Amino acid sequence: MEATGLMTMYAEERQQAMAQLVATRGRLSVTALAQQYAVTTETVRRDLTALERLGLVQRVHGGAVPAGALAAIESGLGERDAANTESKDRIARAAVDLLPSAGGTVLLDAGSTTMRLAGALPRDLRLTVVTHAVPIAARLVVQPQMELHLLPGRVRATTQAAVGADTVAALDDLRADLVFLGTNGLSLTHGLTTPDRDEAATKRALVRAARRVVVLADSSKLGRELAVRFATLDDVDTLVTDDGIGADDLQALRSADVEVVVA
Repeated sequence: MEATGLMTMYAEERQQAMAQLVATRGRLSVTALAQQYAVTTETVRRDLTALERLGLVQRVHGGAVPAGALAAIESGLGERDAANTESKDRIARAAVDLLPSAGGTVLLDAGSTTMRLAGALPRDLRLTVVTHAVPIAARLVVQPQMELHLLPGRVRATTQAAVGADTVAALDDLRADLVFLGTNGLSLTHGLTTPDRDEAATKRALVRAARRVVVLADSSKLGRELAVRFATLDDVDTLVTDDGIGADDLQALRSADVEVVVA
């Protein structure tokens, strides 16, 4: 038994309180929980392990999130495109200002926000655009000022994007001015994540192929952690998000040397 304030708590009481707090806050670090309950970090880790076995929380790097927060169910492109549409439109318009000068090469990742960016690209700017996303290629193929390259690979029905060894190999031969990258989750401690390993491998290759990495992610993605990490914050130069980002997250990202553009 360890003290918290002037009162003491049994392990079962503390664990129940922890589970309720994680469910309310959405995510808490081991350090924050140790301070909250005046126990050691080792005690917190044991408590979280016990709670995870009971299905009450999900352990993540450095802390815990509510059970089910890391669900591996991946929504389809159509479902994602219908969510947070106004924020994604603002993000796409803000991302236009980050384009390279005429003659530059841009990589466009698959995703609902990057697809909006494709529709917002200036029609008088000559660019080479490389993408693995079939909907983005279909949108850009009618623009004569674009030199469009569609990457090879197996097309996933969920994201309508090419993935796999052929996609990664093609990207390994490229060098672009920048990549506009999508993500399913962005965490200050764990970086950028997605549910699918093939998607993650392709995103890693996109990051390697670009001199500058720009992530387009609405604020609902912040704090989320999915099954597979494909980049850390050290890999990210700029994040373009919406004004739903919290002040603490904004400061933490900028402290991590990530330029944050709030659309």
